[in-house]
Amino acid sequence: MSEFMMFSLVPLSVAVIISMTCALLGNFLVLRRQSLIGDAISHVALPGIVVSFLLTGVLASSAMMLGAGVSALVTVGMIELIRRLGRVEASAAMGVVFTSLFAFGVLLLEWHGASGVHLDVEHALYGNLESLIWFEGTGPAALLDPVALADLPPQLGRAAWVGLLVVAMLVVLRRHLVLGSFDPEFAASVNARPALVDLLLVTLVAIAAIAAFEAVGSIIVIAMFICPAAAARLMTNRLGRQIAWSQLFAVLSAVLGYLLAGHGPGWLGHDLSVSAAGMIASVAGLILLAACLAGPRRRRTGAAAA
Repeated sequence: MSEFMMFSLVPLSVAVIISMTCALLGNFLVLRRQSLIGDAISHVALPGIVVSFLLTGVLASSAMMLGAGVSALVTVGMIELIRRLGRVEASAAMGVVFTSLFAFGVLLLEWHGASGVHLDVEHALYGNLESLIWFEGTGPAALLDPVALADLPPQLGRAAWVGLLVVAMLVVLRRHLVLGSFDPEFAASVNARPALVDLLLVTLVAIAAIAAFEAVGSIIVIAMFICPAAAARLMTNRLGRQIAWSQLFAVLSAVLGYLLAGHGPGWLGHDLSVSAAGMIASVAGLILLAACLAGPRRRRTGAAAA
């Protein structure tokens, strides 16, 4: 029990919270056919996060948020500049800028060698859940000990805070989000401000992606946004049920992925473990595959897409 609390309780809790938060937002991204917004944000946020660390020397959440925000503004300016000077479509300009900025962020990590603070290429891409050790978690009594609780890894608090923020905002904006997701023109006609709601949704996605950066990396989080929500979409045509399914799939992928990362290779006779974040994303992908093959709405969804 003490070993579980010290080495696995916090990483597993962070994985579950981040998975559920991303899946909650992913429902609306899938409905709006904007699933790859999480991909875009993770690409443009990386160089901003790296530059903020190089300037401040710390991985503070406020500094990372500011760096990612500045990076997003630079991205918008670069896209518009390339689109006008090169006379190309916006999608082509976005593709160039997203990949270029992400490559620039990876090069910065390599050049400055920030591995001493868990900000190297491996941790940036794949996360580092395994390092979230609660040294004071020596037993169940630690859950009621203020001194032990003060020693909890800060990533848990950040993930919980962001999760609560996302839930609160979605509850407040529920009507506007639903109207904008299913009928943007009607939403505009009843003054539901779909453009403002879109901006707030993208902002929440960015906040969730940045909060997940330290734990699960900037790439693995994409699967957490898309897979549970897309799988849930294949299970029902009711929004409330879809959200419930996505939360279930998020929890399953986090728990099963974490357990398989630590124990799966041992069950196959190998004395090693694999990346927890990577295995969580893999399990989420397998759940989506199962929903595609056996989900009750797979035929109707496929016919509608065709």
